[in-house]
Amino acid sequence: MTKTYSMPKDFYWGGASAANQYEGGYNEGGKGLNAIDVLTNGSATEPRKVTWKTNDGKTGVTPMTWGKEFKLPDGAKPALLDNYYYPSHEGTDFYHHYKEDIKYMAEMGFNMFRLSLNWSRILPNGDDQEPNEEGLAFYDKVFDECAKYGIEPLVTLSHYETPLSLINRFGGWKDRKMIDIFVHYADIVMNHYKGKVKYWLTFNEINAMDMAPYMGGGLIDGSKQNRAQGAHNQFVASSKVVKLAHEIDKNNQVGQMLAYSAYYPYTSDPADQLLVMKAKQEMLFYSDVQTGGRYPEYRLKEYEQDGIKLDDRPEDYELIKEYPADFLSFSCYTSNVLTTHEADAKANGNMSAGGVKNPYLDYNAWGWATDPDVLRIALNDLWDRYHKPLFIVENGLGWGDELTEDHKVHDDYRINYLRAQIKSMEEAVNEDGIPLMGYTMWSAIDLVSNGTGEMKKRYGFVYVDRDDMGNGSLKRYPKDSFNWYKKVIASHGEDLD
Repeated sequence: MTKTYSMPKDFYWGGASAANQYEGGYNEGGKGLNAIDVLTNGSATEPRKVTWKTNDGKTGVTPMTWGKEFKLPDGAKPALLDNYYYPSHEGTDFYHHYKEDIKYMAEMGFNMFRLSLNWSRILPNGDDQEPNEEGLAFYDKVFDECAKYGIEPLVTLSHYETPLSLINRFGGWKDRKMIDIFVHYADIVMNHYKGKVKYWLTFNEINAMDMAPYMGGGLIDGSKQNRAQGAHNQFVASSKVVKLAHEIDKNNQVGQMLAYSAYYPYTSDPADQLLVMKAKQEMLFYSDVQTGGRYPEYRLKEYEQDGIKLDDRPEDYELIKEYPADFLSFSCYTSNVLTTHEADAKANGNMSAGGVKNPYLDYNAWGWATDPDVLRIALNDLWDRYHKPLFIVENGLGWGDELTEDHKVHDDYRINYLRAQIKSMEEAVNEDGIPLMGYTMWSAIDLVSNGTGEMKKRYGFVYVDRDDMGNGSLKRYPKDSFNWYKKVIASHGEDLD
């Protein structure tokens, strides 16, 4: 007999979003440009590109692919160019549809909505002394609308939205000036929204600094030295913001946000086990520092061997130790398989363009595996390592949803995926005793895919009439998964049928 579980009554159920994929209104309300405003669309086979310009007027594009080296040509700075489509400029237009979208969230029963502030909407140049009042007012309206329905905001301060002015003047997060600039920004918004927001995240998927340094840190030269310095500067900034947040309001809680994946060895060869160990170290280094409060020996030794020299101060490490994240939030969509035996995997039909395939799992059109146990593994792994409250703030399925003539989307595949994921989460809580604050599925409403910059790869409970080139009415239509998730929330996670 299959066991059924329910979640605690104070558990947070909701959905998540990011301004650069969802908000739109890129040149409205006094907003400045950010990193993603100069990132083109792409597809599963064509990478997104950063458009740039040099002082002598030369223009061009540089592909941005997760996990690959990234560097703009010498003298090039990110810039808007004609004849390119930038999906962040309109996203799916939350800027003009926020009341409608939040009403949909309330209808599903959300008690939490994760969103990001568009940093350059508040401070158009990133470091302006005085904020853009029109930008502050927009988010006031959003938070007031959430409050009307009893929805708690979970706010990410920086979700890949580094202001473009800071990138062009300082090269992004490789410059220590960014630490105090970020604290200044946090000071403004935490004071302004005191009483409206108490749950904060500093940097979305902070380990993107290694995987996608332009997105994660606004780095136009993603060298290992710059990535290490950028990560260090974000660690220090995060600790300063934790300290500041507690001073502003004792009810504030500031979390880390980590991109998590479970890693499995393809064989029992010890070399494969070591490969998995190293991949986990690369990922968990960021939470070892930001949540654990210290630099791990394995990373310090790596820096020593690679000749990495940090521009640091003794007080940096005191701050990191004294003001770690209050809780650890993370994204988790899938698992990955690693091996030193790729030829064997290929011979057995277990290799694809995305790497080694797990023969026990199904895959979507973008090469992502549906792993029914990954959240239980993630929660146990992270709790055992840090013993800090945990929060799943991204988990979902990208798919090529189709709208029928009568404006329905029959997304049984998403329901099946989420059923397995939520069951896995509930087993971790009810069988393993893991403290879990909440679950905000990615995403509440359709938005632009971060990885590919397309609309075709949809994640939401609500379909938005928008195509890969920005055409469409932007009308919203609830999918079948909308009513399913509504039922899940109403039953506190017990009814997954």
